[in-house]
Amino acid sequence: MDPLREFRDALRNPLTRRYYERRLSKFFDFLGLPGDLENQAKVFAERARDPPYLRESIYSFILAERERVERKEITAATLRNFVKAIKLFCEENELFFNWKKLTKRLPPARNHANDRAPTREEIQRLLEYPDYRVKPVILILASSGVRIGAFDYFRVGDLTPVMREGRLVAGRLVVYRGEPEEYFTFVTPEAFTAVKEYLDFRREHGEHITDDSPLIRDDFDVNTANGAAIPPPRRLRAAGVKALLERAMKAYGLSRRREGNRRREWQTAHGYRKYFKTVLETMGVKSLIVEKLMGHSVGLADSYFKPTEEEMLEEYLKATPKLSFYSQAKEDDDELMRLKERVERLERENREIRKKAERLVEVTEKIRRHLGFNQSYKFS
Repeated sequence: MDPLREFRDALRNPLTRRYYERRLSKFFDFLGLPGDLENQAKVFAERARDPPYLRESIYSFILAERERVERKEITAATLRNFVKAIKLFCEENELFFNWKKLTKRLPPARNHANDRAPTREEIQRLLEYPDYRVKPVILILASSGVRIGAFDYFRVGDLTPVMREGRLVAGRLVVYRGEPEEYFTFVTPEAFTAVKEYLDFRREHGEHITDDSPLIRDDFDVNTANGAAIPPPRRLRAAGVKALLERAMKAYGLSRRREGNRRREWQTAHGYRKYFKTVLETMGVKSLIVEKLMGHSVGLADSYFKPTEEEMLEEYLKATPKLSFYSQAKEDDDELMRLKERVERLERENREIRKKAERLVEVTEKIRRHLGFNQSYKFS
């Protein structure tokens, strides 16, 4: 039995697997186990058959990490994430430990991150970043609320247009196709159009795109010599998407970290999910439908709350204007122009009324003088 493989097999999501392996590696390094992660796992699994060794290893690590929490080098939530990785390794390799007793010794952790969603202005700024993948990626994240891990699965065929009376009103996006967690959500018309333009760009440079092609691919050289075909696509996975977003944030000075804290003011990818949820709730979308559009379980309601796709679309469309960044800006400009024209029209009407009033005063004064009245009136 390979202890590390048992651990990995329990983690289907590649991004989650990387995070868990990183935390497990830190635990093994703390214990001073020799070799690479695979060898460390074998050594620990063998030694941990001895209950006192297992108990002493875990408690000594937790004690050291608690001191880091007290020094504010890490958060209590980070410590609990280390425990999750160690616990999973032990459970998958049948190493028995009293985890309930350990949990009582962990410092309390905040059950939500102390950060914010990006502002509309910040998102609009990032959309200007000169990488042709940034626009479709950000518009998908912000208008659908998907997790960044979904990019490990997205294919071209997962995004289809939703038409009404010959007009594009949304894009239907299947998330985690083929997985138990599969669900669908929507993206805005501008997000759908941005993806279509991005796919057209790839076709123009010689890529043969099918429904099974990755929705977002790795970068390629557009200046291929003698019209040579571009390399076959490799999916841009979650880690690549995160790196792309981090470069854009850094370029525009948006990767600021809170004072005295390692965390950014808003999370690189998950911040868009917060933005999505905030906008939908602000626009009055039904709360249960918000949760379904985000792929959340709604508990017992999963068995009884069965909205149709059309009902979910109707609710989503309430928030489309606020989830749009280009068309909404144009609407705002149009509205500003309409208001400006209305003000100018009212000013013209006011000038006409003023002229008529002044003329009326003049006529009134003439009549009064003709009738022998001495008091005069002045229009103001």
